[in-house]
Amino acid sequence: MKPRKLYIISGERSGDLHASNLVRSLFEINSDLNIRGMGGSYSKDAGVDIAVDYAEVALMGFLEVALGFRKVLKYLKLVKNDILSFRPDAIILVDYGGFNMKIATFATKNNIPVHYYIPPKVWAWNQKRALKLKAYTDHIYSILPFEPTFFEKYDLKIHYVGNPLLDQISKFFPHEFFFQKNELSYQPIIALLPGSRAQEINAMLVRMVELVKEFPNAQFVIAGVGDLGSAIYQRGIDAGIRVIFDQTYDLLSHAIAAVVTSGTATLETALFRVPQIVVYRTSSISYAIAKNLIRVPYISLVNLIADKEVVKEFIQDDFSVLNLKTELKQILGNQVYKGYMLQGYDLIKERIGERSASDTTARQILNSLNQK
Repeated sequence: MKPRKLYIISGERSGDLHASNLVRSLFEINSDLNIRGMGGSYSKDAGVDIAVDYAEVALMGFLEVALGFRKVLKYLKLVKNDILSFRPDAIILVDYGGFNMKIATFATKNNIPVHYYIPPKVWAWNQKRALKLKAYTDHIYSILPFEPTFFEKYDLKIHYVGNPLLDQISKFFPHEFFFQKNELSYQPIIALLPGSRAQEINAMLVRMVELVKEFPNAQFVIAGVGDLGSAIYQRGIDAGIRVIFDQTYDLLSHAIAAVVTSGTATLETALFRVPQIVVYRTSSISYAIAKNLIRVPYISLVNLIADKEVVKEFIQDDFSVLNLKTELKQILGNQVYKGYMLQGYDLIKERIGERSASDTTARQILNSLNQK
């Protein structure tokens, strides 16, 4: 019997990380698999035969995606041709909604089963996209506890598998000599997490670095992404901030507070119980479009899962040095305020549950293949 062939697609760093853990779980259950696809270094290290590196096509923001549309079309065509050539038994899509929904449509029209792990956030804007998700996917695996209830409105049943960040964090053990290894002082650490794409890092660091002079008794440390190199963090380096690469969990395990770009990192920071401020800024055109489309009251996963404001979100013009300074002083100086935030984190952990997302999803994908 020929080995099963799977094609997996992720399009940014956190998706690549979740895809890699899923691939490892798939191989643990069935080592006789042939897995190819689009992803990054995490997926490659997990055993995926990488046809396209996601870094070649990564874009963010409505305007930026529009301007880069030809680039997206180029790689869509490349991936589609590769899928037809590879002839997989199933396609696994991981997050990356704009690109992956086009692949889902293509796959369904070519009679290839579609498994969507971490579906598009259709509950946030243009909710009728749920109907398209229903039409062009066979199985959906959710990592957010409020999603099954939302999708029920569209008669779409999905599997809630828990959050894969719990799997990742459970594997983490702090480096015994973290301070010495990174030549840090023993002053309290305030972590800066400016994002994982060059475009957002440039936009976030402008204001983040201004905090240094406001808190002279703390040391600010930037969580760097090794693949991007050090030049992208030059603004922070010039401000005297240490950049440590690919050690985000170590950094969070020692930090007393954090300023975090909206995204998966906000939930990671919460699971490490680090008080945080969530920030985001994009082009004025992208923001204007998003403001008219977004249908949820928060942008951070922390507040969305808690269904209330647990952490402050400073978006666009509210992302100012004054607001950051005021909120950080509250976090560091008001124990009651900090305690409220940590209680919110406890609620989030309770709602996420304790499931093993990667293993659960892998078993369900392979079971569906065996039933064919």
